[in-house]
Amino acid sequence: MLSQNTSVKNWKLVLCSAFIASSTFVWTACNKTSVAASSDNGKIPVTTKSEEARKEFLLGRDLSDKLLAHESLAHFDGAISLDSTFATAELYRANSSPTAKEFTEHLQNAVNLSDKVSDGERLLILAAQAANNGDAVKQKDYLEKAVAEYPNDERAQLALGTYYFAIQDLDKAVEHLKKATEIAPDFSATYNQLGYTYRQREEYANAEQAFQKYILLIPNDPNPYDSYAELLLKEGKFDESIVEYHKALSMDPHFAASHFGLSADYMYLNRPEDANAELQTMADRARSDGELRTAYFGMAVVASDSGKFDDALKAMAKEYAVAQKKNDVVSMAADLQAEGNIQLAKQDYAGAAKSFDTSFQMIDSSAQSQEFKDNFALLHHFNEAAVAIGKKDLAAAKMRADEFRKGAESSNNPAQVQQEHEILGRIALASKDYSTAVSELQQANLQNPYNLYRLGQAYEGQGDKAKSQEYFAKAKSFNPLPGLNYAFIRRKLNTNA
Repeated sequence: MLSQNTSVKNWKLVLCSAFIASSTFVWTACNKTSVAASSDNGKIPVTTKSEEARKEFLLGRDLSDKLLAHESLAHFDGAISLDSTFATAELYRANSSPTAKEFTEHLQNAVNLSDKVSDGERLLILAAQAANNGDAVKQKDYLEKAVAEYPNDERAQLALGTYYFAIQDLDKAVEHLKKATEIAPDFSATYNQLGYTYRQREEYANAEQAFQKYILLIPNDPNPYDSYAELLLKEGKFDESIVEYHKALSMDPHFAASHFGLSADYMYLNRPEDANAELQTMADRARSDGELRTAYFGMAVVASDSGKFDDALKAMAKEYAVAQKKNDVVSMAADLQAEGNIQLAKQDYAGAAKSFDTSFQMIDSSAQSQEFKDNFALLHHFNEAAVAIGKKDLAAAKMRADEFRKGAESSNNPAQVQQEHEILGRIALASKDYSTAVSELQQANLQNPYNLYRLGQAYEGQGDKAKSQEYFAKAKSFNPLPGLNYAFIRRKLNTNA
């Protein structure tokens, strides 16, 4: 399980297609808690008025570091109840939240208290706020300032390294993550992130080494085995991956991430019944709305992978209903985004347009920040372009894509710039302008397997069979945790690669 996305594939991962800028949000924290906000050995301090609150916070932070988000909640809540001005506890509570609604509430609390803490804490809180608003430039600036002021704080280095991982600047990610391991060789969380970074660079031997170190440091915790299982999943070693996921569950049968990972192994072994059984177990054991919603999302992915789009939409409706009970507007909007993408795959363009429009209106009339709303409005242009492509209305697609392009370029958000190239590449592909499609898609997010598939199609259109097969093969072997983009293309790839 990757620390960037909290526990399991919860609401934050569901949002990845809808709020791609927010997916760069990282778990940031501090190293030394004290009543006075004074630095100790170059670490970022934590400001609290209560020694008892400090103790609760440290217990929660230790669990959070180990990706035991659910278990950390009571301790962060305890710390906040003992010190209502405990800004860093509010930040951690936000990061461990199982729902978007709770995340937003606790992040806002942290922001409101950020003038009462040390400069290092304030920078980390403002970085989180910037990420939530889709402002990657400000996020990077705050994190870099935190590292410049506290270069010997391993958590600050980890936060900046994770940011670079999220925007796919993997060399800089490794640089800061290695610095964190030099500062604190026994800080386990860094090795987890380092393993995922090497995995994304396809340096699987280095990734395995990092995960084995992670296991060595906390051998009695489930997440190291879960992370290693995900590496094996990526490598297509599904049977070995299953063994490691079961190791994680033997240590904690409620470690929902491993049920989610197992569903991927079974899906790629073409055993959808077993995949759904794992997800049903996950739903039955769910301790929070986040875990339950994740299970339903997984069911939607398994159904989409089998081409059963009506069943996928039924699963998404169940996920939506969980959020609706608590009026979790951001999660509901994300679910509608997922429904829209499923409807695109189903070629129900009217249905997709309705889902995207409802999602947009829901956020636009919400109490979210104006920056968040503006970011979502920009995404709406992307979605409208996608619907127009499906309807073969390329004139409308180009118009909507141009609106998205203007916003993406002014934002300097790397993720949005990649999306700009994606939508332009998709328009070129639909126009049979294969040269432009290749050029644009090469600049899109190539950690999206659908873009690898599209590149295969573009090279095929150019008559470059070797390149076409290369990208089809890359897409086919992508093997991610359950996600819609891969589900939409996996069956197609069996006939192309």
